[in-house]
Amino acid sequence: MPLDPNLRAYLDGLAAMNVPPISALKPQVAREAIAAQLATAQVKEPVAHVEDRRIPGPAGEIPIRVYRPAGSGPFPVLVFFHGGGWVICNLDTHDGLCRSLANGTGCVVVSVDYRLAPEHKFPAAPEDCYAATCWVAEHAAELNGDARRLAVGGDSAGGNLTAVVTHLAREQGGPPLVFQLLIYPATDFTAETPSRRENGQGYSLTLDDMLWFANQYLNSPEEARNPLVSPMLREDLRGLPPALVITAEYDPLRDEGERYGERLREAGVPVSIHRYEGMIHGFLTPPIPLRQAQDAIAECCQALRRAFGLEEIGQERASS
Repeated sequence: MPLDPNLRAYLDGLAAMNVPPISALKPQVAREAIAAQLATAQVKEPVAHVEDRRIPGPAGEIPIRVYRPAGSGPFPVLVFFHGGGWVICNLDTHDGLCRSLANGTGCVVVSVDYRLAPEHKFPAAPEDCYAATCWVAEHAAELNGDARRLAVGGDSAGGNLTAVVTHLAREQGGPPLVFQLLIYPATDFTAETPSRRENGQGYSLTLDDMLWFANQYLNSPEEARNPLVSPMLREDLRGLPPALVITAEYDPLRDEGERYGERLREAGVPVSIHRYEGMIHGFLTPPIPLRQAQDAIAECCQALRRAFGLEEIGQERASS
């Protein structure tokens, strides 16, 4: 279907103002620009309890933000990894999304402020994310969480890190995970797909941006074939947790996200794949209000509730 008219007007406005692409900026400038944009666009729901903490990591402390919903608990837990190409974004840029996930699911959300490139190149980000997941599993009780109902999730680069963490947990005897939430994930740095050709210009995230992110994140081009960079290249995907994969029609990452979901399904993993028509990359943290963003967040919450055994929450809200 055509690009959503609200997004078309937004993108046309950016073009008219000659707003420079991320690939033309230095990392710190890009961080500041995106943070300022998302700060004004976010809808931040009240949450019963929000707390910033620091936990031990492989190279020092890792900042986290803990969101607890109303109720007595213990609650299931989602460990969330924000997007931003492993270079930009932070706890604040994804604060609104994490609040909505905590409230809509009825779970504790632990958002992880992993180390960013180029100051901290691969494998800093996956190391931090896996360490944080292990810490949450070990300390769930002090968060009023239930380690037996532990999921991981993230958007874009965070979706990549989510997939990588599930591989590490399986291979290193890490905590058992009941679900993975993959929101327009980057899964293959080596991919040459139709969606990259069709959507690589004019839809916010460009191929030049993606190359810029990769150059910041990787120590060498050869690392693109490492399965901890490109989880699509992992030969065996059996035994990974059930997944929801959300993609966007006008996203250059669309095909690799959907193909990764298909590969999970072929490996016997229960998977739901949903492409949002007329949408672009990043539409769950949109620069303008979008009904489809709320629909996608509701779908994420429903999938998480089901994985956590909390379907009754959604039924109660639907009837209220």
